[in-house]
Amino acid sequence: MTGAGVSAARGYPDYGLLTMSEMVDSARVIARSVTTPVLADADTGYGNELNVTRSVREFEASGVAGIHLEDQVSPKRCGHLDGKDVIERDRFISLIRAAVAARQSDDFVIVARTDAVATKGLGEAIDRANEALAAGADVAFVEALESMEQVALVPREVAGPCLLNVVPSGKTPVTDLNVAEELGYRIAICPGLLLGATVLIGDGVLKDLESTRIHPGGGNPGSVGQLFRRFGAEEWDWIRAGFT
Repeated sequence: MTGAGVSAARGYPDYGLLTMSEMVDSARVIARSVTTPVLADADTGYGNELNVTRSVREFEASGVAGIHLEDQVSPKRCGHLDGKDVIERDRFISLIRAAVAARQSDDFVIVARTDAVATKGLGEAIDRANEALAAGADVAFVEALESMEQVALVPREVAGPCLLNVVPSGKTPVTDLNVAEELGYRIAICPGLLLGATVLIGDGVLKDLESTRIHPGGGNPGSVGQLFRRFGAEEWDWIRAGFT
């Protein structure tokens, strides 16, 4: 669950403008709507150790499989924008410890994300990732790597599973998930994929409608009934029919 996507769905850029409750509400909807595990963006944890503790409890109760928690100064911004800053390393590690202590199940995954590359360099980012793993985080996420050399170095220098953020228009020069796997990454996320496609297709069909005044129909996957089946209509039809 991308924070950028949730922000855009509410009409805002990814500038840390949403609250914890708004993010958890979206996480709950997504978790109940899909059968695959959901990894949710929990931004900076929305405050100090107290806030992080509540955030972890709320996200875990929403049904997601895990969260990623970052070290940006609040209000944060998209990791692939300029102008970011990060909190001190000891403050970040303290927040990770609070997150690990707050989860009810060890199966709930805590991903420690650092944005330190942009302002403090790759060495500092790797040190933060390793300390976060030592503090109990399950996965390390070094955001916005700026070269293939940096991308390759992280899994070698970080003592635990690593996540790579694949953003083709961003700062990290990787688009091939096979390459990410070969380099040693255990998770690759593509957070802008559906958002970008939706905006692109939406702009196109609206432009067609404006110019032709004829419904283009290009985005229709079939009949109205087929569309609703994509969202679970068959189960509800079964209930309507008295479970027969």
